[in-house]
Amino acid sequence: MELASKYDPQAVEAKWYEYWLNNKLFSSKPDGREPYTVVIPPPNVTGVLHMGHMLNNTIQDILVRRARMEGKNACWVPGTDHASIATEAKVVARLAEQGIQKTNLTREDFLKHAWDWTHEHGGIILKQLRKLGCSCDWDRTAFTMDEARSEGVIKVFCDLYNKGLIYRGVRMVNWDPQAQTALSDEEVIYKEEHSKLYYLKYRVVESDCQRVDEGNVIHQDAQGYYAVVATTRPETIMGDSAMCINPNDAKNTWLKGKHVIVPLVNREIPVIEDDYVDVEFGTGCLKVTPAHDINDHALGLKHGLATIDIFNDNGTISEAAGLYVGMDRMDVRRRIAKDLEAAGLMEKVEDYNNKVGFSERTNVPIEPKLSTQWFLRMQHFADLALEPVMSDDIEFYPKKYKNTYRHWLENIKDWCISRQLWWGHRIPAYYFTATDGKRSFVVAPTAEEALAKAQAQNGKLTAADLEQESDCLDTWFSSWLWPISVFDGINHPDNEEVRYYYPTSDLVTGPDIIFFWVARMIMAGYEYRRTYPFKHVYFTGIVRDKLGRKMSKSLGNSPDPIALIEKYGADGVRMGMMLSAPAGNDILFDESLCEQGRNFNNKIWNAFRLVKGWKTAPVEQPKANEQAVEWFAAKLKQSHAELQAQFKQYRISEALMTVYKLFWDEFSSWYLEMVKPAYVNGEAQPIDQTTYDATIAFFDDLLKMLHPFMPFITEELWQHITDRKEGESIMRATLQMDAPTAHDEQLMADIEQVKLMVSGVRTVRNQKNIAPKEPLTLIAIGDNKMQAYNSIISKMANLEAIDVAKEKPADASSFMVGTDEYAVPLGNLIDVAAEIDKAEKELQHLEGFLMGIRKKLSNDNFVAHAPEAVVARERKKESDSVEKIAALKQTIAELKKK
Repeated sequence: MELASKYDPQAVEAKWYEYWLNNKLFSSKPDGREPYTVVIPPPNVTGVLHMGHMLNNTIQDILVRRARMEGKNACWVPGTDHASIATEAKVVARLAEQGIQKTNLTREDFLKHAWDWTHEHGGIILKQLRKLGCSCDWDRTAFTMDEARSEGVIKVFCDLYNKGLIYRGVRMVNWDPQAQTALSDEEVIYKEEHSKLYYLKYRVVESDCQRVDEGNVIHQDAQGYYAVVATTRPETIMGDSAMCINPNDAKNTWLKGKHVIVPLVNREIPVIEDDYVDVEFGTGCLKVTPAHDINDHALGLKHGLATIDIFNDNGTISEAAGLYVGMDRMDVRRRIAKDLEAAGLMEKVEDYNNKVGFSERTNVPIEPKLSTQWFLRMQHFADLALEPVMSDDIEFYPKKYKNTYRHWLENIKDWCISRQLWWGHRIPAYYFTATDGKRSFVVAPTAEEALAKAQAQNGKLTAADLEQESDCLDTWFSSWLWPISVFDGINHPDNEEVRYYYPTSDLVTGPDIIFFWVARMIMAGYEYRRTYPFKHVYFTGIVRDKLGRKMSKSLGNSPDPIALIEKYGADGVRMGMMLSAPAGNDILFDESLCEQGRNFNNKIWNAFRLVKGWKTAPVEQPKANEQAVEWFAAKLKQSHAELQAQFKQYRISEALMTVYKLFWDEFSSWYLEMVKPAYVNGEAQPIDQTTYDATIAFFDDLLKMLHPFMPFITEELWQHITDRKEGESIMRATLQMDAPTAHDEQLMADIEQVKLMVSGVRTVRNQKNIAPKEPLTLIAIGDNKMQAYNSIISKMANLEAIDVAKEKPADASSFMVGTDEYAVPLGNLIDVAAEIDKAEKELQHLEGFLMGIRKKLSNDNFVAHAPEAVVARERKKESDSVEKIAALKQTIAELKKK
């Protein structure tokens, strides 16, 4: 099989991915080996690959491929999430394009459209992950709404309800007016908004406002007395049930016991007192709208206030408001401000910055809303999940996220798990009329079981009398079971697979879903398996552009991952992502990194072609080659040990750099130069078989080190090293190495000195414009400590001799390696006149520089007032310049003698 002259990622990648699939090399079945299990964070079923997916899945694939090469039974389970809100929104939008309204469809008809959409668009992202090289066990692909996962979700709901952990009640929830569903607190993103603070006039009903205490701030105009309320949401005044003041607020005691009129609405409401009110905010008068603010709701319950819900589910104004009925809430805010001004009921308007909650899914401002919902009591789960992370039974990388996790669990609220959607797992609650005529409900996995339970309360009931809850469950209620449910561990808790693969090994995810998903999976793990769901959690950063901006379609700064792969190859893109991806830190992605990755592919390819192109001969191994082979074997052991330590700490980008530098710097730039055959009369000479075999073995080891990061090119070249059997793959090849010995360490230290000597000679060549082909002599001044490596030094620096002398010859150019001095006699190899001119120009520059330094140091004011370290630094510059000037003058004098 001939190796192409140039690396073509497109041909190589497609060929080997098909080979891996055909030979079931990603497949995993329980056996006697140590399992290594990873479950993919399930992307939205109808989603497409973005840069965040690229990063996350590249890291997962690196970990999985490495585990496979360690001899573990690696199992990477892929799958997708049904994404209730996002998917339903897309289906509703497509139906609208066809002139169909969701409200005109039955639930069954709508779900048919939703499944059609899912089958049409679903799974695209999983196909795209194959182009990245992801080695998932595709036969295990799961979907959060497939039969097994759905059965498990319903079973868990019923179990938690029976345990008293799920309840139904009227609560203030976060309402998404666009998706028309409740959201959990974690699905609300708070953003800084440039808003307005509106100061509204609430006229006092009582004409007698004579009670005035010291410090009161009384407002009065031609129409009488009024109180002023500051609010950012004037559109909610139609829901006001009271005005509240702090009983300890000196400026508002005149309002105690009074009643005020809601502006425009003309409804009389009482002034109540509660120390909840912040006397420093606005005027200290608070409008109380129990239906549309969680704190106002608490005040309403405490003081027995009426609850007036002025919003429809879609964010328009309801009939209960009496004004602006049918208008959108944001339109009303603009309109009501004008109407209040026109009515003389606006005291003033100020610019105001505040944080506003937005739906994480639809990016519209959420609306606090009283609603009957289903909730999960979370304190029980917080108690289960906190200690394992804080004690490092579950380890976070980086550790800083432990505090984020702890803070959330210590301040946890009950989880609103119901959603007013049709696409999702329908809540298994069934309503009926009891014998006393009141509505009741039962919870059961099936309608048949529900009927049996309901008949215990009313024996006359039939199946037709039961009405199932219309709400479905939050998508995360299925995702939190993922590490268990992918192995069917909810429905069959003792099956062979869940006992073998669970708990999983590593979870790779973003810190933005630490509450949505990570914490909840830990809770479910301890609730249903009595242990953690994963041992390690690696948090990736957010992928940003090179300017630090988060990538988004609106900014147009997010490249198409598939286009990148087509341009640079999957290995190039994987490397580009990982070069700037330290755990937990944001990634400043620059396409030039992918180009660097592609260049590295070409470097590997060309190095392999170079080595495979060598001819061998049955000749004795030269001393230089023997030492080079021994040195690089030590470097391999050293780098392997570094890799082990870096992977243990999940410093994956550092691990890549370790292998990158080992190949590019040590193997290509030094080792291959040390051993490559000489050219005689333009023709390459053969290399000894011993060195050739060692070099091929080194290449084999390097490819194994690189494989987790760059799977395609490493497979291609590994298959070319020698004839392989069908089904053989580098991904199943193991790499074991001993730690470097003391002898190895000394050898590596010696070769570092050798490198510096060679670099010193090369620098002299460059400075003096001496051709690389011109043989030189190197003189060690006093002693040649590296004499044992003369053969390597001579070959690498093109030296005809390495001598020892007590003093540097007059015509030599010298350099230092540590405290050792070396000289290269130049003789007639240089242009003396040019060298004198160059030295004199440098001397002139240094003398000018020294003059400036001495002028500064002669300034008593500078010396007296500048920091001591600054003055010392200037004196050091002075002494260094004096030394350099003296050396240059000596060099010029010696050159003029020639």
